[in-house]
Amino acid sequence: MQHNIFATMRSLKIMDGCRSPQIYPFNPSQDQIRTKSIRKSQIPEANAIDFVADSLLPHGLPKADQVEPQIEPSLKPVDFVDTLADIYRRIENCPDLEKSNLYLEQSSLFCGFSDPKLIRQSLRSARQHAIDVHSKVVLASWLRYERREDELIGSSSMHCCGQLIECPVANLVAGYDPELVYEPCMCYRTPQEDDDDDITMMDDEECSTSEEDDEDGDMSFIIGDSEIRCRRFNISSLSSPFKTMLYGGFMESRREKINFSQNEISVEAMMAAEIYSRTKRLSQFPPHIVLELLSFANKFCCEEMKAACDVHLASLVCDMEEAILLIEYGLEETAHVLVAACLQVLLRELPNSMHSPSVMRLFCTPQGRDRLAITGHASFLLHYFLSQVAMEEEMKSNTTVMLLERLGECAAEGWQKQLAFHQLGVVMLEREGYKDAQCWFEAAAGAGHIYSLVGAARGKYKRGHKYTAFKMMNSLISDCKPVGWMYQERSLYCIGREKLIDLISATELDPTLSFPYKYRAVSLLEENKIEAAVSEINKIISFKVSPDCLELRAWFLIALSDYEGALRDVQALVTLVPNYMMFFGRMPADDLIPLLHPVVQQWNQAECWMQLYDRWSSVDDIGSLAVVHHMLENDPGKSLLRFRQSLLLLRLNCQKAAMRSLRLARNYSNSEYERLVYEGWILYDTGLREEALAKAEESISIQRSFEAFFLKAYILADSSSLDPETANYVIHLLEEALSCPSDGLRKGQALNNLGSIYVDCDKLDNAADCYMNALNIKHTRAHQGLARVYHLKNQRKDAYDEMTKLIEKALNNASAYEKRAEYCDRDMAEGDLCLATGLDPLRTYPYRYRAAALMDDHKEAEAIAELTRAIRFKPDVQLLHLRAAFYESMNDFISTIRDCEAALCLDPSYVELIDFRDRAKGQINEKKLGD
Repeated sequence: MQHNIFATMRSLKIMDGCRSPQIYPFNPSQDQIRTKSIRKSQIPEANAIDFVADSLLPHGLPKADQVEPQIEPSLKPVDFVDTLADIYRRIENCPDLEKSNLYLEQSSLFCGFSDPKLIRQSLRSARQHAIDVHSKVVLASWLRYERREDELIGSSSMHCCGQLIECPVANLVAGYDPELVYEPCMCYRTPQEDDDDDITMMDDEECSTSEEDDEDGDMSFIIGDSEIRCRRFNISSLSSPFKTMLYGGFMESRREKINFSQNEISVEAMMAAEIYSRTKRLSQFPPHIVLELLSFANKFCCEEMKAACDVHLASLVCDMEEAILLIEYGLEETAHVLVAACLQVLLRELPNSMHSPSVMRLFCTPQGRDRLAITGHASFLLHYFLSQVAMEEEMKSNTTVMLLERLGECAAEGWQKQLAFHQLGVVMLEREGYKDAQCWFEAAAGAGHIYSLVGAARGKYKRGHKYTAFKMMNSLISDCKPVGWMYQERSLYCIGREKLIDLISATELDPTLSFPYKYRAVSLLEENKIEAAVSEINKIISFKVSPDCLELRAWFLIALSDYEGALRDVQALVTLVPNYMMFFGRMPADDLIPLLHPVVQQWNQAECWMQLYDRWSSVDDIGSLAVVHHMLENDPGKSLLRFRQSLLLLRLNCQKAAMRSLRLARNYSNSEYERLVYEGWILYDTGLREEALAKAEESISIQRSFEAFFLKAYILADSSSLDPETANYVIHLLEEALSCPSDGLRKGQALNNLGSIYVDCDKLDNAADCYMNALNIKHTRAHQGLARVYHLKNQRKDAYDEMTKLIEKALNNASAYEKRAEYCDRDMAEGDLCLATGLDPLRTYPYRYRAAALMDDHKEAEAIAELTRAIRFKPDVQLLHLRAAFYESMNDFISTIRDCEAALCLDPSYVELIDFRDRAKGQINEKKLGD
């Protein structure tokens, strides 16, 4: 089975029925702007548009000189391929004990990509190879944060996902065993087993203590009026100082009673020390006594007792209140494990723990870093994690600045300094501290991060040195291999024709850069060519949905009086970023929605479902997202709507927003079986496949539902290949799903994917039936599956016609043009693929097809250039694999190895590439021997 067999499996599910007569209840706010909104019925029809237009554009239309490209707060090498290959080689060749830090470096590089799964992949590998307790605690907490489990209602910060790799108990055990980290942990033992163990331990302790109590000691410690009888030998075994005192040349060695009143230990703690000297156990003592024993052990160098107290106290840390209290004791007494346990709770409570002043003093101040360093818990890794959380919470905050300053102090390696200094530059630029920003960017560039020169130039520009900024970028373009962001930045410092030429060059080199489209669109708006401005911004929205571009299009549509389109874009924008500020940060986007209500047609709940069906059928994902937002305005606690929202966001490649919607769906669930399904999707999307499968099976055991069967089928089918037995089982699961109550569109998706499995099993007639049934319930994407069936039956014209039907129906049809190209002659195929690239330059198949065609014509250089054009802005495994093959055919084995290693950095499990790389190495070795 191909990798993408179930790529579209998770689609929209719609519940039948309606409960509300109106989707837009009037809910006036105290906000000055929002109070302008009144019902349409309250104002004359002729004045409605003018009234709303005045309300919607209080700050006027955007101007071209207000639009600037964002400087990304991540490492951005000039040549991604060389950098990926280099880090793969270093990981492969370094000792196992050094791999964790290299995987962390790899994750920082992947932050420049749009795929959070790559970041999680690197963080999991870093945790897998972590040795010390500190690294395990931080990396496991980071992995948990990536799932945002703090947003799951009822979920404890110390909840264990079931694997050793994230288990809070396993994290506190030092040692290195990378093969076991993905094994199940011991946290899920039955309560009966735990009770039996506790009873056995208590019985043992009681027997041991009672036996020892029968024997009198041979000496006493006097504390105040109390006498604690002890055994001299046992006490002396606690530490060298005690041994010297009790058996050495001191007078205490000859005394039966020793006055201990001046040693700041209570009678209860001294009694506990005596018991510990005999039993070596602490479980029978209350925490405050163990804390006193910890201090006592430190004072008298009782290393074994200190370690026991450290571990015992660490096992008691369960919540943030305890962690804040106990971490002070741990730092004071240099208790490494206790501090680690407290740190773990604080990190697993992020971002909530950042609101505690005492926690922030520890993490943000130089003094706090020094205190952590004494116990071995100050590191670049820790402050890297903390600073990323802070930047997501509030980029401009003082907390963010202080954490990044600590990050810079902890930076030792080159990439660490580059990252810390660059991110400080980005934050200072956001805070309008342009001189400081320039200094930090220059420091990052001095450490080797060329992309930071963009920030240095921007700082100069903001300080009024425009020509100096231009010269800096001009020199960079001359000295380096040109990259899209270089021309984009230089365009800021040009005017007229030169500016437009730079923007064209930027788009040609990297069509994913949004600034050139935005600038051209706003320039067209200033020329009163509003429809042309909408067309320009549509070019990037069609393949890369982002809040800033949706905002700009909404702005243009308001100017065109297309309020329905503007409402659609604002609702989609708010779904992506709920607290987004429009009009250059002057108005909450959410405030625009009620302002549009007076001049936008009102739908009742039933009409919303009809609108959703129409948009889904026309493959209008943004429109579908807006309709779901309509429905959630009226019923915000509807978990199924939140779930469908998450599926649409995944289709738009907005993974973080999708996960947020999925978490809300889980929180709003009214039933256990439904909640388990959503938890399964969360686990699966963050790489915990087996745990997700267990959730699906548990849900089915409670109630047979469409979604539970669908989830289980998806997990089992989402692999590179399916054996016949598993394929038949997936078919069975999808048939079970179809037998459960559901709506038409969701059943259409299941039928579509069932058809895909039938095709892979060579049951073409069954597949055709599935696709036809899906089309009968308006599942438009089934045209693609049916075309595939026709193609496999050698009915190429029917296949071509079927894809033409999809192109005619679909609003966004880049993939349809790409697929239709498979069913026509070469000239027509090239035309369709050019259209596909124009609509969505991120699709890789057209580049691979054109490159292969050029190779067939013996145009090797042109073929390499075609692939390189795409690889510059989208390093992709398949593109790199094909280019490596082309280099091999040209006997350029060094380039072959580089591309193979870059691809393996993205997908280490690609065994075929490892063999390919090794074969190229063999060719180089043979050539050396021949020479």
